[in-house]
This record gives sequence, C-alpha cells and structure tokens, in this order.
Amino acid sequence: MAHQWFKQFYSLIAETALSDWLDVLPAQISAWEKQQLHGDYAKWQKLLSKLPNTDVTSVELKSDVKIGRADDIDEYTKRQITGLLKQFKPWRKGPFYIHDIFIDTEWRSDWKWDRVLPHIESLKDRTVLDIGCGSGYHMWRMLGEQAKFVVGIDPTQLFLMQFQVIKHFNPNPNIHLLPIGVEQLPELKAFDTVFSMGVLYHRRSPIDFLQQLKQQLRPGGQLVLETLVIEGDEHSVLMAGERYAQMRNVWFLPSTKALTVWLERVGFKDVKVVDVGPTSLQEQRKTDWMDSQSLADFLDPEDQSKTIEGYPAPIRAVLTATT
Repeated sequence: MAHQWFKQFYSLIAETALSDWLDVLPAQISAWEKQQLHGDYAKWQKLLSKLPNTDVTSVELKSDVKIGRADDIDEYTKRQITGLLKQFKPWRKGPFYIHDIFIDTEWRSDWKWDRVLPHIESLKDRTVLDIGCGSGYHMWRMLGEQAKFVVGIDPTQLFLMQFQVIKHFNPNPNIHLLPIGVEQLPELKAFDTVFSMGVLYHRRSPIDFLQQLKQQLRPGGQLVLETLVIEGDEHSVLMAGERYAQMRNVWFLPSTKALTVWLERVGFKDVKVVDVGPTSLQEQRKTDWMDSQSLADFLDPEDQSKTIEGYPAPIRAVLTATT
C-alpha cells in the first residue's frame, strides 16, 4: 500500500523542477520503510485498509477541513468510521471533519492558520513545502488556498498514517506527505513557499536548520516560520534544561529580534515579525481524541505565566522572509 503512495509522487515530480529529488528520495523512503518493521506501522496499515470507500459529495478546505457530508453515509458506516479513526489516536493537529465526524484534536491548528494567512503571499498556483508538517492539517488548508502542489515532510509513523486516513476520503493527487527529516532534503531550490511551524526549537543547530529551509526555496520564494520565542533584545536566547513544558527535545528559544538576526545572517531578506502571542489553554488542550497530558499540565498551577520548570510560558511568533 505505502509503495503506491510514494510511487505516485515520484511519477508526478519526474517532469517538474523537483525532479532532482529523485536522485535520493526513493532510497531514503525504502530505508524508512525497512525501519518500520517494529511498532504499530503494520497494524495501522491494516486499519487503514478497513476504512470504507464512501461517496464524498463535498470537500471544503478553504475555511475548515471538511470532507463529505453527514448524509453521504448511513449510521452503521458512521460508527464504523468513528471507531477506526479513534484507533489512530492521539490526534494532535486539526480539527478534521469526515462526513461530519468531528476529530477534535489537541491543537486548534485552524487558529494558527487564521493568524498566519493574512501575512503570506498568495498560495494560488504555488508549489509549497511544509517541513515538520505533522499529520498534514495545514497542508490541506494550503490546498484550500489554491496551491498547485503541496508536499509535507515528517518522519513520524503515526503522522503519515493520519494523513493517509484523511487522504483516503479525499484522494487529491496534489498533496503528499513524505516520511523523511529535514536533514535528508537535498538542496532543491524549487519551492515557491516553505512553511516551518513548530520545528525550530526542536533542532540542536537552529542556524543549520534555517540554512536548510533557505536551500529549498527558489530565488524570490517566501519562508513562513512559526516557533516558540521569548521576550528580549537581539542577544536574548533561552536554552532550556532537560525539559521545557515537559518536552525533552527543546533546544533554543530566541527573542523575535534574535531570530530576525539569525535569518538575516543566513541570507534571508525582508524579514518581518507578523504575529506574536501566548498559547492559550483553549488552543492546546486534552480532548476525547488526545486524552493524555496537554498544556494545562505543563504550566505552573500557581502561576500560568510560567512552565512547570519555571521558564516563561509558551509564546509563539510568526515571521516571514524571502530569498
């Protein structure tokens, strides 16, 4: 099954500006698949194959990700689909509506999209890359903005499977998720827009990461970068200890001014800070679809302006820049 997903992608890019990717990508995907022999990958593939084929009478991607209507399916099929979807928990990024079955994800990723969208160049007819795309929620919204071709990368098994669950109900050929990491990307210089949302602070070397983002953009292309930041001047950077808000893999949290300097140092132009704000307990929370700990458990119960470790509570910023 998985081979078909990637084979379709290879054939679609063969005659495009992304064709150089074929020099390395098939071997990388093959290596990734060999590593998935353990864990839940086979189970998830089996579950995916059990999803019924339904008659989807409408697809809405502009204001939500709504695929199909409630009256496209009967009550039995609705229960069947709901039961299968719940076996792909935890659902972190969303929300999604499949035949009006509401996947109430941990994050209200639509709120983030609403903050980002007014500040980016039109995606109409653009080739777009989303680095660290998770289950692909924002990729569907990019398609809703009439992007020509949307590619996401994220090496996490579950995210690939959740993406394919959604794509089962809307098999659009212009959207693809590849299970690879940013360090595996060759220097493509072919994308009109590159998004990276919620990844920078997970990278041990943020300057190298920004360079990797730049290497994917064509001249004049736009970067859309969203990340955790702190307050301060151009010299202010927090390097967290073992954990930040209970996350182990958090490295550098710069101020927006420091991040602007970093972007300019690697050669980006027109750097703009377009949105800054705290993450609220309504935007990231436990739900029936993600029922383990969430933001409320990661903040100091006596002072919600701090994490449980005593660091400043999460503030997220969106920056845009061009090559």
